[in-house]
Amino acid sequence: MPKLKISNCKSSDKLTFQMTDGSGDQLTGTISFPYGTTSQLPLIVLIHGLGGCEDSAYMLETSDYFLGHGYSVLRLNLRGVKPAQAPSRHYYHAGRDQDLETVFKELNSMQFIPNGVIIIGFSLGGNILLKLLGRSETEYPIRAALSVSAPIDLAMTSERVLQPRNYFYHKWLLYHMKNGILGLKDLSDRQRKTILRTNTVFEFDDRVTAPENGFSGAVDYYKSCSSKFFIHKIKVPTLIVSAKNDPWVPSVMYSPIAQFKLKNVKIILPEGGGHVGFHDRHGCWYHRVFHQFVSELSC
Repeated sequence: MPKLKISNCKSSDKLTFQMTDGSGDQLTGTISFPYGTTSQLPLIVLIHGLGGCEDSAYMLETSDYFLGHGYSVLRLNLRGVKPAQAPSRHYYHAGRDQDLETVFKELNSMQFIPNGVIIIGFSLGGNILLKLLGRSETEYPIRAALSVSAPIDLAMTSERVLQPRNYFYHKWLLYHMKNGILGLKDLSDRQRKTILRTNTVFEFDDRVTAPENGFSGAVDYYKSCSSKFFIHKIKVPTLIVSAKNDPWVPSVMYSPIAQFKLKNVKIILPEGGGHVGFHDRHGCWYHRVFHQFVSELSC
């Protein structure tokens, strides 16, 4: 399948962000600038989902839409995702929101966000984003945020992915999880064997993701990193979109939160849309909905 092209881009630059945890790891991304002036608009940052990257179709489509409306857009690759300049020691996971903090602080120091930043997270990237927004007070101005199809309850999502109807998606997901972490440097033979022997996403999280990141197991990892425990603390205007027919992220996980009238969070659960889909005859529906949401905030 040919790579989608961005048509509304005047120019682009590659950016590198050095992580500050002593690992030597870097995050990379591509920042694109629209035709015309953007002096009064915030920078939009896109965060991909599991198995994705800056060149995923939804990243390119969203970038092109907002470039067409005068915004500069950064398509960010999470830790360990190519094209990094060098292999990483660590890989991204559902709770690694500190990496995003580091990126935004660097963007601020590089004068890329004098008018603030708008953040859009897809799938697992949405969970990481929501956890960040609910967990910390930021030193940089976040104007608004959008989460699309985020698995805010990781345990429930893991169970759903294992259902027979999701057999092929589960295999695809597990392949990308293994392939991503096998590309890390300094892996021992024991670690490689453990990775290769995992047969399910839960096993992978229990035997690889959790112990490599300080969790006692998959259950602890899911509980600690599920953003549903942080959403009620969000202070930034945030739009959350997830479809009731999403095959992998059950919309019921949003029900307890949707019952409350949160001051800064709006949740939309349409009947259709699938997982990071939401296409209609006019293009991608959540692009227009979020653009209107942001416009009403005067961002």
